[in-house]
Order: sequence, then structure tokens, then C-alpha cells
Amino acid sequence: MKKIVLTGGGTAGHVYPAIAVWENIKNEYKTYYIGSNGMEKDIIKNFPDIKFYQINAVKLQRKLTLSNLLIPFKLISSIRQAKKILKKIKPNVIFSKGGFVAVPVVIAAHKLGIPVISHESDLSLGLANKIILRYCNKMCTSFEKTALGNSKCVYTGQPIRKLIYNGNKNNLNFLGLFDKKKPNLLIVGGSSGAKFLNEIVWKNLDKITEKFNVIHITGKNTNQNVTHSNYKQVNYAENMGDYLNFADYILSRAGSGAINEFLSLNKPMLLIPLSKKCSRGDQIENAKLFKNLGIADMLEEEDYEDELFLIKLNNLIDNKNKFKENMIKIALPNPCKNIINEIKKVELK
Repeated sequence: MKKIVLTGGGTAGHVYPAIAVWENIKNEYKTYYIGSNGMEKDIIKNFPDIKFYQINAVKLQRKLTLSNLLIPFKLISSIRQAKKILKKIKPNVIFSKGGFVAVPVVIAAHKLGIPVISHESDLSLGLANKIILRYCNKMCTSFEKTALGNSKCVYTGQPIRKLIYNGNKNNLNFLGLFDKKKPNLLIVGGSSGAKFLNEIVWKNLDKITEKFNVIHITGKNTNQNVTHSNYKQVNYAENMGDYLNFADYILSRAGSGAINEFLSLNKPMLLIPLSKKCSRGDQIENAKLFKNLGIADMLEEEDYEDELFLIKLNNLIDNKNKFKENMIKIALPNPCKNIINEIKKVELK
């Protein structure tokens, strides 16, 4: 059987798309995962058919700091670790989902002559994928615009796990808490949660629950437990498909993996992207694109006011049909099929 190594990490958004690809190739490839001692390690534990190898991740700090001076030395060490693992596995191909842990794996693969297919979820390439682009054979992209003007880039779409499409809200054992006459709002802060999003929801919970039943996925590290009528707090959702099946509307950050899942299910959404104060602005780019396409509304943190937030949230109901009509018009590709085609083009025979 052929062998493939998956790599990438830091957030669930780097790991779950790789899992989506694996779901479609697992009968053809023996699969390995190289990651760090982070979220990817916890997630891959749930997939016993994938053997996990750990290396040290090397992350560049975006602010000026002396620790950045040590990066070249740490990177060399991580490349050596990855190279040793790859020599042991002898894979036919690497699929990289980006993140800083993928950089030494891709460089090591390049040195060993192992072909690499990578994937960028966001509208613009992150720093790790800018480095990876130099060493990979092809960079697949979630957005068509991202692939324009670079012969190494190819538009494939965002790979999405099968469970996203197979959800059943009746698997949730707390639906009896809700008012059946109200529409359902799912609030998603991302795999690590979103402090700003959580706080504005709790602050305005009385008014939000006047209009909606609410399931609020707050993040694994949330310490505050809030109880309220027509409201259920969940720190982390393994069975995300069931929660998406529950949702009539979604309030979310604007990570590409998540919002492409919402799009594929035609869920009207209000996006509050991560501020540029604590990111490179990729979520703002994603949210603006979705707003311009007429498939979502957005509110930037810098423009936030309680009244405006509640107006935009309530407008989801008024604009539901418009959002859904625009979503249906978008011709979505078959991402996993497209990515696997790229993998098969370059794999070692």
C-alpha cells in the first residue's frame, strides 16, 4: 500500500481539512501524521488508523523579540527530526495543511526528494505557507482569487469532513431546553474559543434569547459557565455536524475552514473576524469576501457597538432568503477530489 504523511497544526482549522482528505484516500494510502504537542496531537488520537509522530514546532513571533534570533537554530533541529521520521516512513507524498509545524516537515521532504502538496485555507497566504510555497510542488487554495497569478497555486476549494454533512440535531440531548417557536442560533468561536465573542454574547444574552434559541460553543479553555433560558453553553463540540444541523443561523469568527463549512450547508451567518490587533488580518479578508458575495454579514471588532451587533444579528432573520439564494448560486468545487488529483499527479511510484 502507498504511504502518505499529513502535516499541519496549531488550530483545528489546520487539522480537520487534512482529515477530510484522509477520509477519501484511506483505502489507498497508509497514513501518518507529523505534528507538534498541540491540538493536532489531541485530534489525531481519535483516528487510530493514523500513526502520529511528534516534532518541535518553531513559531515566528510577529513582534520584535530576542527569541526570534534562535529560530534558525530551532528550525534546523526540527528539520532534522522530520527528516529522520520521513526516512523511516518512506512516504510516496506529503500533504501539508500549513501552520508552523509543517514548515520543517516540508523542507525535510524537499531535501529528500519527496513530493509535497500543500493547502491554504485563507484568502491570502499565511507566513508558514509563504515559506512552504518555495518547497512544495503545488499549493492548493480554498479561494479562486488566491491562486491567481502564481503557477504553483491551483484552486481546489476547502476540504470538508463528511460528518459536517451527516449531522442530526436529534443526537443532542438538550433540545428540550428550547422554545420550538424560535429560530436556532449557533455561536462558534473556533476550536480555541473567542474571548471577545463570548463576552459580547453573555453581555447581550437577554436580548439575544428573546429572538433565538442559542447553542454557544465557547472553547475548551472557557472557565465561565453561564446558564440562561433558551441557552446552552458547550465548551467543545466533537460532533460538529449535529450542531450545524441544529442551526438556522450562525454567529462566528471568520476562519476559512469554518465559514466554508457554513457555506456548504447554506447557513446564513454573521461574522465577527479576529481583530488585526491579534492576527495578520486574514479573518477580516475572509469575512469581507463573504459579505461582498452577499452570503454573510460582518461586524469588525473596531466598529463594535451593542446596538449595532443586535441589529445585525436580528437582520439575519430578515435577510435569510437573500443569503440562501446567493449561496445556492455559488458553484462550489469538489475539494477533496481536486486535492487528491493533485496528490496523485506528483506521488512517487
